[in-house]
Amino acid sequence: MAAAHTPRESAHAAAQGVRQALGGSFAAISKWERELGKLRVLVNTGELAEGEEEFPDDESYPVHEFPEIVGFLHEQWAGGGEPSAWVETVEGPPPPPPWLAEEGPAGGGGGNRQRMAALRRRGRGCCVVAPIVLHGRAWGELYVARRTGEPVFGRADADFASVLAAVTAAGIAQTERLAEARRLAFTDALTGLANRRAVDMRLDEALELHRRDEVVVSLVVCDLNGLKRVNDSRGHAVGDRLLERFGSVLSLCGAMLPGTLAARLGGDEFCLLAVGPPADEVVKVAGELCDRAGELDLGEGVAVGVASTGDQIGPVRSARRLFRLADAAQYKAKAARSGEPVVAGRHGGKDDPVVRLADAPDRRSGPERRRFRR
Repeated sequence: MAAAHTPRESAHAAAQGVRQALGGSFAAISKWERELGKLRVLVNTGELAEGEEEFPDDESYPVHEFPEIVGFLHEQWAGGGEPSAWVETVEGPPPPPPWLAEEGPAGGGGGNRQRMAALRRRGRGCCVVAPIVLHGRAWGELYVARRTGEPVFGRADADFASVLAAVTAAGIAQTERLAEARRLAFTDALTGLANRRAVDMRLDEALELHRRDEVVVSLVVCDLNGLKRVNDSRGHAVGDRLLERFGSVLSLCGAMLPGTLAARLGGDEFCLLAVGPPADEVVKVAGELCDRAGELDLGEGVAVGVASTGDQIGPVRSARRLFRLADAAQYKAKAARSGEPVVAGRHGGKDDPVVRLADAPDRRSGPERRRFRR
């Protein structure tokens, strides 16, 4: 679990390890989705029955069918006790051995008809169920089963499953913390869009696809007009609202191109990174972005530049060159106060003034030079 990069990988690693540790033929990890009232299966491992998938898209069960996970936990364990696992069989919970009778059965108390029916239907003879508790609350369950005819889980197995569930909970907590850290590292705090770091990583991956499979990669760079005026005349809180509103417009337009990344590069600069769609589709969406930005109550529209490997712009061997091309196009759009996107290479291919500007040596100074230092 420590090596996992996503919650799915973490759950898979946990299920695999627990199944092996308990000698089960099958294991699953499910999460309690409180808002939906469902126990949703995240992963199934081992010998899958008909209809089961390793990573199911929508395998879930109403929690009222499994009150021992939700109600019993809060009634019995939330007061400071430790959650414990129990065993179910196709006939119901097994009786305890005589020397453990005073400690109660290994089962969950009378048996769960849904679990018993599921065991029978899938050719399994018994299972051990352990609640997964995170931050003092029921998070989900760990489920391990054995085939019909194999030894039935006992009290020692249930106790061991409780320990494994606690270890799993610690791993899930760590994965969630790492996922949140990654999210913050690649997200712009104000707009919720991706940030420059995320764009750089995605663009490097996209250009590798372009070099290998000739996939079209397009970059739309936007400069939000009028932000300084809004900040100076109405305050930075209003300026932030303008940035947020434009971020929403950018996200909406990006959604018109499947798989497109919408990002804030910093300050009043934003971008869309599209991988796959033809250049003409990207330009069309860039035009839609100009129209919608012009309708915002605050601000003065947006200057948009587009650079795409689908146009005649010459070879694009680095992210830096694609950024320079899109920047040069956006710079021309801003200088001309254009209400439409300027597209690199659309007016003469390599002889397009935008392409020539982007490919010229950096002899500029001041703000103009900084535009191309990507």
